[in-house]
This record gives sequence, C-alpha cells and structure tokens, in this order.
Amino acid sequence: MYANSGLLIEARRVLNGHVEFDVVACNSMILGLAKCGEIDESRKLFDAMPTKSEVTWNSMISGYVRNGKLNKALKLFHMMQQARVEPSEFTMVSLLNACAHLGALQLGEWVHGYIKKNDFELNAIVVTALIDMYCKCGSIENAIQVFEASPTRGLSCWNSIIIGLAMNGHEREAIKLFSKLESSSNLKPDSVSFIGVLTACKHLGAIDKARDYFALMMNKYEIEPSIKHYTCMVEVLGHASLLEEAGELIKGMSIKSDAIIWGSLLSSCRKHGNVEMAKRAARKVRELDPTDASGYILMSSVQAASNQFEEAMESRLSMKERSAEKEPGCSSIEVCGEVHEFLAGGRLHPKTLEIYSLLNDSSFALQEID
Repeated sequence: MYANSGLLIEARRVLNGHVEFDVVACNSMILGLAKCGEIDESRKLFDAMPTKSEVTWNSMISGYVRNGKLNKALKLFHMMQQARVEPSEFTMVSLLNACAHLGALQLGEWVHGYIKKNDFELNAIVVTALIDMYCKCGSIENAIQVFEASPTRGLSCWNSIIIGLAMNGHEREAIKLFSKLESSSNLKPDSVSFIGVLTACKHLGAIDKARDYFALMMNKYEIEPSIKHYTCMVEVLGHASLLEEAGELIKGMSIKSDAIIWGSLLSSCRKHGNVEMAKRAARKVRELDPTDASGYILMSSVQAASNQFEEAMESRLSMKERSAEKEPGCSSIEVCGEVHEFLAGGRLHPKTLEIYSLLNDSSFALQEID
C-alpha cells in the first residue's frame, strides 16, 4: 500500500521492521521503487534477495521497461533463463506493453519471435498485447496478421485492432471490422469498441456515420456515453465546422464536462476562426483547469489570427500570472535496445554535454556551408 502510494520511506520502514525475509514484501518494494523512478534501488534490493520467485523476476523486468531501460530488461530476461526460471505470459506481456509505450519495434519483434519459438499460448491477453504493440509502433500490417492468425479473438483483440487501424490511417478498414464485430454471434461491442469506431469517423470526417454510431451505442447497446465518446463527437463536429452543434452537445451531456472536451472545441474554433465561441470555450477551460496552458495558448492563437494582437498578448500574460505551464515537447529514440527520452530544453540525459556539443558543432558546420 505504501509503495503503490509512492510513500517509499514508510514502505521501507515496514519492510525493514520484519526480521524474517519476506519475498512477497520485497516484490512489492521493487515495484514501488520502480514506479517512483528509483530503478537502481530496485536492482539493489533485487540482487540482495536470497531467494527470488517468478514474480520477483517479472517485477524487476517490468521495472526496467517502465523506466525505458529495455537493454537492461533484456539482459535480466536472459539471466532469468540462465537461472532456469520459466518466463510466463506475464513476462511477455510486460515486455510487449513496454515496447508499445516506447515505440520499440525491434525489441517487440524479438519478443514476438520468442513467443512463437517457445510455443506460448496465444490467449486473448497475449494477442491483444501483440496487436497493441505493433499498432503503436506503426507496423499495422503485422498487427493485422496477428489478428487474422489468432486462434481466439476476445473482445479486447477486436478493440485493439479497431483502434489501431483508426489511429494509423486505416479508418475504413476499422469501420468494416466494427461491422464484423457487430455481426459476431458470441461478441458484441462495448464502450471501448465505440471509441474505436468514433475515432475512425473523426479521422475520416464521416459526420453522419459518427452520429449513427453514437445513437446506436445508446439505443441498441444501452451504453452510457463517457467523456471520451462525447469528446470524439465534438472533434467530429468541430472538424466539419459544426461548432454550434458541438457546443450544444457539450451543454446537453449527462455527465460533467472537463477541460479536455472544451479544449477540443477551442481547437476547432481556432481552425475555423470563430473568435466568439473560442472565448466561451477558453473561459470554460480556465474554469475547469486554471493551470492548463493549452486554453490560453489556443485563445491567443485565435486572437492573433484575427488581428487582435493586444488581446492575444493579454491571454499570454494571464497564462503567466496563473502560473500555467505548457508541457515541454518530448521525443524518444531506441538505440541498442535502450530508449533515450528527450524533453525540449532538457538537460537530464547522462550525456547532455556531449549531445549539446555535437549540436553546436553541427550548427557551426551548417553555417559554414551556408
């Protein structure tokens, strides 16, 4: 409980208060440290344990992948094999989920190969993790192959491939698969399925289809729309410049609105240059989340595009006065099985000095060429 809550001092106090070694408690501590970014401390505890269970190895591996240390996770996986500890489906799924999150396609393909080579059961959980990994890594062809070759297709598999297709520019295929899911004899769409098909409609600009699916969800399947469903509809309508209808949809929601849905409307207002509605949407964003910088930035862009430069400056000043901060841009790259993450203006990478030195040299070289 303490470790999951990030209260590591309290967790250590409880752990150290036990005279006898407790493998379950140590496993919890390893996971807690990893969640808080203390991956080196996790490894120290792992190495100090006199006996390790399968869960111990899985906890340490998932800790490494959670912190982007894919190369170390792979090495530990090899150590797990050398220690003759049989990896489980949880081990494979943990690695696949990390690859999906970090976009590490090369390692994801290796894990898939290992699963096939060692005849792991391709149950719904493993298949879903494989589809999700390939989709999030942009390898949609492999995702489709996994889905089509799957001996068992649970609803999570269908949802994963529908969302993956919708997010990778295959909107029509996503809608076709949703229709196949509807005609399935033993499965029926759930709320996640409808998020997938509405996302496809959003990217495709299929307004009427989106309306039909939204009504189908409530009337036939009796699924109460969540904030994500409403946000998809607002984005569909906003993209088609139906801003008034989008605003009315938000006002008529059966649940409380949030800053994200009003931010979606505000973004559409910027795209179509609707200053008056943008002001109303921006006011709602600020009310619901005063620290969210996106409302101020989007409103400033709308005003600047309409030649209201003084108002645009006021929006920017208001953002600073309320201490609203824009999240810095983030990118990552996979090198030799390890994912390196970079923030805009960041200097936390262990090779920061070498990186900036190289960038400065490259910039100087380009100036010389010019």
